[in-house]
Amino acid sequence: MSTAPPFGPLSGPVPGAAPGHAPPLARLLDAAADAVAGVRAGRSLTDLLARCPADLRAGTQALVFHALRWLGGATAARALMAPKEPPPAVDALLVTAIALLWPGSEPPYAEHTLVDQAVNAARQRTPQAANFINAVLRRFVRERDSLVAAARHQPVAAFNHPLWWIERVKQDWPQVWQPLLLAANAHPPMVLRVNARRGTAAAYVQRLAALGRAATALDAQAVLLHQPQPVQALPGFAEGEVSVQDLSAQRAAPLLLGTGMPGLAPLPPGARVLDACAAPGGKTAHLLELAELDLLALDSDPLRLARVQDTLNRLGLAARLQAADARDPARWWDGEPFDAILLDAPCTGSGIVRRHPDVRWLRRPDDVVALARIQAELLDALWPLLKPGGRLLYATCSIFRLEGQHQIDAFLQRHAADKPRLDPGSPGHLTGLPDNAHRPVATTDIRGDGFFYALIHKP
Repeated sequence: MSTAPPFGPLSGPVPGAAPGHAPPLARLLDAAADAVAGVRAGRSLTDLLARCPADLRAGTQALVFHALRWLGGATAARALMAPKEPPPAVDALLVTAIALLWPGSEPPYAEHTLVDQAVNAARQRTPQAANFINAVLRRFVRERDSLVAAARHQPVAAFNHPLWWIERVKQDWPQVWQPLLLAANAHPPMVLRVNARRGTAAAYVQRLAALGRAATALDAQAVLLHQPQPVQALPGFAEGEVSVQDLSAQRAAPLLLGTGMPGLAPLPPGARVLDACAAPGGKTAHLLELAELDLLALDSDPLRLARVQDTLNRLGLAARLQAADARDPARWWDGEPFDAILLDAPCTGSGIVRRHPDVRWLRRPDDVVALARIQAELLDALWPLLKPGGRLLYATCSIFRLEGQHQIDAFLQRHAADKPRLDPGSPGHLTGLPDNAHRPVATTDIRGDGFFYALIHKP
């Protein structure tokens, strides 16, 4: 999913809207402010956007993604100008507009237009506060340099993450904590995975070039789009020839199958494989694109499991799907051990906040500990289901060490009697920084999301 603004210049239309019928910016700002208020109240941005009117959704997503990336600074600047916090509806519109005016954030509209349209939105949203919003925004434009400089004395404004998050990253990554936090505010690249049963990255890049779309093949199956675009516009997407998947996420299937680890024998055809937390199905599909497997896709949420089936249907792949809690094998396991298990465990998502900027504002410190407990329970429950000589790949899309290396260190200690072996070729933590890249790519500065991978062998 692209997070780049889906609109062009001020006079340009929003993609998906009828020609000449692009939604007014005031309506988009109103919808974006509602989404920011919803996130502040603890609601998922995915759910909020799903409830947004269809004609506003693309433009609203672009604005709210932008606003959430700079929400820390915008909130601090608003507090400098208006120390008494306004009502939630007013404040949400204010900080959304300030975030869109924040220097260095590539504002999608001219400042005078943003101020004017924010005031128009206020007249419809909170008429009694329109003059107040106008005054605050005009002051911010006049005094922007000094207000931004003052706000950035606060870590939350300087790095646009909650303070507890900043402190945890600083503790986990003392040498690179600042670049890590700043990188999370960048727009993510749009990377595709070409279905290995249907073609190659090189051939797909040529196909895109014929349509006037620039792209780079990163390896045999991965393609970097130079300009993000809606998935519906991708040639062959509906036919199952290509999927959207981050570069770091594309490491899971080759690691488990053995094609991505030097010296590791690949799984044999027909190997019995468990994808323990399968939804939404990207890694499930990738496994089946690369190998003939007897694969069970498990997920505790039936609705999310339906997305796995939709993905498999589009790609022309098949697996057994079952809704169950992987921590309770007595309710779903048939007693036959697995050759390999993929545990893409529930986590904070701290490695993918550039794609999901709401996550940083939704998570709480206790969530890290609670999720680490679930991850440990999953590891302990699934380890006995692995046959001797089998392999388990533990994965999280997190940069927090409690969900990565610390989790695996504790697991290896708990099960020392079983003599589990951590594969020396395991990638460990992938931070997405240049010195910890997915793989050397001479022609591009592509960086994957933050992930952790540990491949564990059973004697």
